[in-house]
Amino acid sequence: MDEELTAGYNEPCVQCSAVHWGISDGGQFFCKNCHNVIERIRDDVDEFFVTRSARASRIASRRQKKGKTGREWLVCEGFQFILKHQAEALVSLGVDPLFKSKVLINLWRRYLQKTRQAYTHQPIRTAKFCTDMTSESEGESVGTRSERSGPVSDNSESMRSEWSEPLSDASEGFDSASGLSSVGVSSVWSGSLDADMYISSKERKAHHLMSMPRTLALCHLALLWMREAITLSALLRLVYDDRVPYINAYKVFPEEMKPYGRDFGIFRVESLPSYRKVHKEAVEMAEILELPSFPPISEECLLHPTLLTVHYLQELNLPDELHVWVCKIIEKSRIKEESFLTFDPTIRNPTLPFYDLQAAAAIIVALKLLYGLNDRTEWIVSTIAERKRRDKKKKKGVEDKKIFSLRKWYKIVQPAVTQAKEREERALARKQWKSIKVIVPSLKAKSVVLKRRRK
Repeated sequence: MDEELTAGYNEPCVQCSAVHWGISDGGQFFCKNCHNVIERIRDDVDEFFVTRSARASRIASRRQKKGKTGREWLVCEGFQFILKHQAEALVSLGVDPLFKSKVLINLWRRYLQKTRQAYTHQPIRTAKFCTDMTSESEGESVGTRSERSGPVSDNSESMRSEWSEPLSDASEGFDSASGLSSVGVSSVWSGSLDADMYISSKERKAHHLMSMPRTLALCHLALLWMREAITLSALLRLVYDDRVPYINAYKVFPEEMKPYGRDFGIFRVESLPSYRKVHKEAVEMAEILELPSFPPISEECLLHPTLLTVHYLQELNLPDELHVWVCKIIEKSRIKEESFLTFDPTIRNPTLPFYDLQAAAAIIVALKLLYGLNDRTEWIVSTIAERKRRDKKKKKGVEDKKIFSLRKWYKIVQPAVTQAKEREERALARKQWKSIKVIVPSLKAKSVVLKRRRK
């Protein structure tokens, strides 16, 4: 009987995706598989037979459906949300606000255009999702503006509004510019629309798709463009200390953008990327974006090795007099020249300088030249320095000059380094790598995962 009355309704259930409908005594449709009641009622049912309980059930079902549905979203929108929070974290740590409102957002827009995900007339298409250019003139104006503006433009008001507004509002302008329609509503368990393309390594390489390490690479390029005194190693340290969101960054997604299934393979990370990987991704991103030459690194810039070594000498508790020898090594090695320090992605095989590693290497070479550092010479020199200091104390009227002893420095620094490593290991053991929220890999495993969670 129910099959005859429901034969003309073939819509799948929003809860279990089954097409197995029945009709209640009140004439209302319900799923026989999961017993989900929907708003549809029999066409020939009389209003008299729609009881109060049926009406209450329909109202409750409408509220439940409204609370358990989210809008359709793309993976690039998720990465945009993560980049927004990473930029806000860096600005809160003292980075120039233009880093977020002017530089990083322009790099992100340029990336979307170069990879044909937005601001283009020929967007990439997937099997599950096909773009619809509703406003050709609008797409043309945005696309040409982004192409003309380059990595840094003066449209700061529109950029600031795109980052600062909630994602539900900001993504409207984002999607209208790219022709991506996000007005549809889907189940919370549907996930993103184009996750399959990101899972495929072939598609990911062909279209230069985004990844979690590339968010840090993009932040590193934006910091370098702003010539901020945050090197790549410092950025990774901020990520390790959870001061810049990276681990389980998808937790900041709004309720209407719930990841599901294959989305976790894209956004969920349980380890930090290596220094070399992020550096390599930054070079690749600069080539993909076709960026011009970066602003020159002059001697007044905090990324210059002359100033960067001063910072490292203070952190290592080494004497300031050592900086004179470090500067001589920097000058002899020619790593202080602007042409060497300035990143130029336009040349063939561009090289992104290792600013922090070069500064640390200059200090190590200076110590090597002065003390040998062969586990023999440095102790002999330290013994001579301690003997001279004792002799000067015995002589009266002699000016007391401080003499640096590498042995004394080692005895002070080594316990501090050991304690810091132990604290880091304890913090690493207590670190929450896995998400506290329930992760459902597929709809079939939903009941099993929730049952295990309750245990």
